[in-house]
Amino acid sequence: MKLRKGTSKSSFIILYHIITLITVAFWATSFLSTKVLMERGGFSPVEMFVYRFAFAYLILLLITFKKIKSNDWKDELTFIFGGICSGSLYFITENYALQLTSAGNVSLLVSLTPLITTLMVATLYHSKLSSGVIIGSVVALTGAALIILSGGNNVEFRPQGDILALASALCWALYTVLIRRVLPLYKGIFITRKLFFYGVITALPLLIIQKEPTHFHLLLDLSHPQYLLNLIYLVFFCSILAYWTWNESIKKIGEVTTNNYLYLQPMITMIAAYFLIGEKIYVSGYLGCALIILGLIISDKWKGAISFKRK
Repeated sequence: MKLRKGTSKSSFIILYHIITLITVAFWATSFLSTKVLMERGGFSPVEMFVYRFAFAYLILLLITFKKIKSNDWKDELTFIFGGICSGSLYFITENYALQLTSAGNVSLLVSLTPLITTLMVATLYHSKLSSGVIIGSVVALTGAALIILSGGNNVEFRPQGDILALASALCWALYTVLIRRVLPLYKGIFITRKLFFYGVITALPLLIIQKEPTHFHLLLDLSHPQYLLNLIYLVFFCSILAYWTWNESIKKIGEVTTNNYLYLQPMITMIAAYFLIGEKIYVSGYLGCALIILGLIISDKWKGAISFKRK
């Protein structure tokens, strides 16, 4: 997206903040569509990932078929590891964590993603980090925790599941760091296609060996309008559009700022669940929303730096 003549730089940056917010809204509401397909359609977590991203990849391939290969093998390796970290490994560790620990534990540990990303970017690139970012992240994380726990989700120590949930947060942070190098070199839609390809390819072995029966009657299942519409939402909005705009946002407003918007996910999910499936919002949920917004404001406005540069 190029800056048009007569458009101020600040307006352009605001536009990308709005785009990032919309992207997070897609991901925050994707659980509703996933829930329909898994609970009513009978799809397993691995099937959900493979079918969703395989369809997205094929659609992107039709759009970007003129360029298949990367410029060199280093870029290809970046896409391989980026696809694993943002795709197969991220989703699979998160989904299996849900089977080994409570939903509250998983939600809380995955909410650490922006903070892990912030610290990782600052450490690896030896850059200065605003003290407001750290303080704001802690405030926003506290707000996310209040929302997650407000629905009665219990938090208890379950090592296997907790480690997997933490691993999924680390995977997304690694993807953010990895993709930084290739963002200026390729179009966003090409990068997104590459990530989906390697995400699906590395998840296929799990699809083959899973104990649950696979849905080879997929087309028959999707003849049901409810299933088809939910898959369309996941493929077009939560995958193709969301990943493309996310990568563009990282390029334009930075990894730390972009990932801080992930703190809004529990809040958007809570609001969506209230309107779409009638879930209650508790007082702690409202307080959590206020803390998340306050945390994002502190991250953006509070100056002063913590140096991660080598002496």
